[in-house]
Amino acid sequence: MIAQYPPMGWNSWDCFGAAVTEEQVRRNAEYMAKHLKEYGWEYVVVDIQWYQPTASSHAYEPFSQLTMDAYGRVLPAENRFPSARDGRGFRPLADYIHGLGLKFGIHIMRGLPRMAAHRKLPIWGCDQSCADVADPNSICAWNPDMYGLRCDLPAAQAYYSSIFSLYASWGVDYVKCDDIAREYPRCQREIEVISQACRSCGRDIVLSLSPGPAPLEQAEHLKRYANLWRITDDFWDDWRLLRGMFERAEKWCVHAGPGHWPDADMLPVGALRQCYAEPGWTKFTPAEQRTMMTLWCMMRSPLMVGGDLQQNDDFTLRLLTNAPLLAIEKESWCAHPVFTSDGACVWIAPRKNGSGCYAAVFNLSDGEKRISVPLEALEGTWRSATELWTNQESADLTALLPAHDVAVWHIQMEDTENTENTGNTGNTGKI
Repeated sequence: MIAQYPPMGWNSWDCFGAAVTEEQVRRNAEYMAKHLKEYGWEYVVVDIQWYQPTASSHAYEPFSQLTMDAYGRVLPAENRFPSARDGRGFRPLADYIHGLGLKFGIHIMRGLPRMAAHRKLPIWGCDQSCADVADPNSICAWNPDMYGLRCDLPAAQAYYSSIFSLYASWGVDYVKCDDIAREYPRCQREIEVISQACRSCGRDIVLSLSPGPAPLEQAEHLKRYANLWRITDDFWDDWRLLRGMFERAEKWCVHAGPGHWPDADMLPVGALRQCYAEPGWTKFTPAEQRTMMTLWCMMRSPLMVGGDLQQNDDFTLRLLTNAPLLAIEKESWCAHPVFTSDGACVWIAPRKNGSGCYAAVFNLSDGEKRISVPLEALEGTWRSATELWTNQESADLTALLPAHDVAVWHIQMEDTENTENTGNTGNTGKI
């Protein structure tokens, strides 16, 4: 099954914007292979504008010249991705990343380049041209590079099949398609056409749809045609955005399952905005970063690190390598909030093998707060609990938390006969 568990990896957008280079991708992949792979991190994803030679920041250059082949399919800009020369595309970079034991992903915009339509380039494997299938009335509001497609025409399927065939030949494992997840009903048919192209390309490719918020009423359609879909617009290191994610997580958590995962977006931790004049570090406090990681794991969101991994400090590395916490993504199911108030939130996630559950208490207030797990939410009597950020046994399920902080326990119940390790492995000590 494709995406049996929520994918975990790194994406270039938060740190390098539209300007990421092959050298930066390779160095982050090497870091992942050395420090993160053993904890489940595996995808290395090149985000937007890899086909634009002059990209230099997070900003887009309207009507810029894109690198394309003779069939209107974008290709890596060789000045930024030198291994792509001589028509090799992303194959050499994908091979390098695969050689590290990792997987390779790319970002695309829905549609085809308007340059390809204006030049009336042919569609690979089809007797119609890009101009025949392009819809000039379907343009992204924030990046005008592409025209959407007239998906009532067979040539639309032919075009999307042509690009996914190309990606499969490069060895792509993950495609993030942008300007589509929140564009219902306008892009509903386009999602179906893209999904068909992805599924029939001859390679297992994770299909991720952005940006959000995807409409909740389209959950079943999204689950049928995509592996991941964004439930929010771009998520950055702002407490207000993190506080607002609790409401989104509550609505979407029931739709998380093997092969289809609501996506709370990237983890803005570590070194961000590296293509700015003044590169920055995450604005989240340590407490807020623990809260974010815990909520993402409890709701089983995909995990994509946004910072430049090469610059990780000890705190960030320990944040991303908390093995007992990351295990929630694979070992739990049916996670849900027990209650949410202005100042506190409690989540429960049963373990799949019946050996107890996970419980998390979040302090959403701006001051210190004592929060307890309601014992009636456990549906039984608990006999042991390990707090996963401190790796310490707890005498009760109550925590006195600083502002915006969290405690999360792996709980064993009295009637559980399972004698497996209760989480006392991995990192030790509060981070």
